[in-house]
Formats: sequence, C-alpha cells, structure tokens
Amino acid sequence: MSILVDRNTRILVQGLTGEAGSFHTEQALAYHGTKMVGGVHPKKGGTTWDGSVGLPIFASVAEGKARTGANASVVYVPPAGAAAAIIEAIDAEVPLVVCITEGIPVMDMVKVKASLDGSASRLVGPNCPGVVTPGECKIGIMPGNIFRKGSVGVVSRSGTLTYEAVFQTTNEGLGQSTAVGIGGDPVKGTEFIDILEMLLADDETESIIMIGEIGGSAEEDAAQFLIDEARRGRRKPMAGFIAGRTAPPGRTMGHAGAVISGGKGGAEDKIAAMERAGIRVSPSPARLGKTVVEAIRG
Repeated sequence: MSILVDRNTRILVQGLTGEAGSFHTEQALAYHGTKMVGGVHPKKGGTTWDGSVGLPIFASVAEGKARTGANASVVYVPPAGAAAAIIEAIDAEVPLVVCITEGIPVMDMVKVKASLDGSASRLVGPNCPGVVTPGECKIGIMPGNIFRKGSVGVVSRSGTLTYEAVFQTTNEGLGQSTAVGIGGDPVKGTEFIDILEMLLADDETESIIMIGEIGGSAEEDAAQFLIDEARRGRRKPMAGFIAGRTAPPGRTMGHAGAVISGGKGGAEDKIAAMERAGIRVSPSPARLGKTVVEAIRG
C-alpha cells in the first residue's frame, strides 16, 4: 500500500507550458513509475507540449480528465491564477489536487477552502513540495534520486526539511512509504491529522516522521489526535522536529503561516505537545534519521 499516490495515479499538469511546469514535468517523467497524461491551458487546447514526451494540452481540466482518465492534477500556475486553477480541478472532481504555487493570497485560499467543502477532491498545498511514493509516483518538486522504497512515512510543513528527512531515512536504510509536504501557508487543503490518519492505517508505514513549524496550532492538534488514537490502540514509532525555534514573537519566519502571535504558536509548546503524544523530538534537523531509528528501537 501507499497513501495518496501510487503507480495507478494519472496526472494532469495545470501550468505545464510555463517554465516551472515544464521543468518539473520533465523531472517527473524521468522518475520511474510516474504517469503524466497531459496539460491544461485555456488558450492552448488541442496543441501538444513540446517536451521530451509529446503530452496533449487540453482547454480545461474537465476535458483533460475525460480524455485521459486523470485522477490527479498538479498546479504550477502563478499566484494570481492559482486559486482559480485549483477551483477548476475541484469542479471537475479530480480526486487529488497538489498545488506547488507559493504566494497565493490568503483570501483566494479562503475561496478555495469553501469550494473544497463537501467536494470530491483533496487538496495538498499550496506552497508545498508535493507527494512522492518511491518507485511509483512523484508529484511536485522533490528530487527523486534521494528516495528509496521503505517503511517511514514523512509528513512536513517545511519543504526543505521534507527532503532532509527523506535523505536521512534513505541513508539509515529505512526508506520511505510515502512523503507528503503539506505546505506552510496559514490556509491550505490538507493538515497533519489528515495525513497521520492515512499513515497510521497504512500497512507499509511502520514509523512516521512529522516536521512542524512555529505558528498556528496544527502540531498541537495533531498531538492530541495521536494521543486519542493511542488510547484506541493505534500507534506507531514517531520522530519529530519543530522548525523556527529561534523566531521572535510577532515576526514571520519563512512560511506565511510561521508567525507567533497572542502567546500561541511557539516552538516550546509544540515540542511539549509532541512529546506528550509519544513523539521523540529531534534536537536538530540533522538528526531526524537517527531519531526515528531511536524511536523504532524504543
């Protein structure tokens, strides 16, 4: 098993003809197992993408889905149009939408959240590195060469620390089941609890790394979820880390969601909550691999 994506995932690229979309589509095509089936551009429907593989361009997501059987889309559309692109995919009932775009206005994402409510779609992102199931499917901007099929599920708000956790678990000989970057924006589609629920239910995932950041309460909410699940007998060895420990209150550090305000969202409270949930918190990002090994050994 895996979560979110596997060898049967068929992907449409919204923003394929742009520089970022073209580059990362080439990278995905080079990653064995990934099935890119077409692109979407309202003014270029009926043409063909001039990349290493001649992918068809459709005028709409609905047309692309109907013609290719796509069950996922990835959004590389610039910030001004990204929310509309996500909503188009939701309206077309694409099951999985992964938005890589950074800098989408918060009010635009509020509209996206309203469209998601009660829909048939799941959104990962925005401002995220994507989703990878090693050897089966790569959506987004994560480097495929650091992944190895294995047993650690990775979920992270931080893009670069997602890569770091993957690299270290590969070096430890553990590999990954699926790695998911959920993104660091304050308004996004999928939260820690959603992914943790999937990873706890996934037979291939034997341990989990959860990487949070300062700002918001998602990590504390996830910790309480894990405590509640453990009481029901569902638990797996977990390691964790909180990025932005040295950020001063009231100042944004990195992601738009990483801001401490009103006495909430600080690193120490998040670390304490994770430890109460049984997560072994790494003292630094450089020890994530070692820390998950320690958690496995107990």
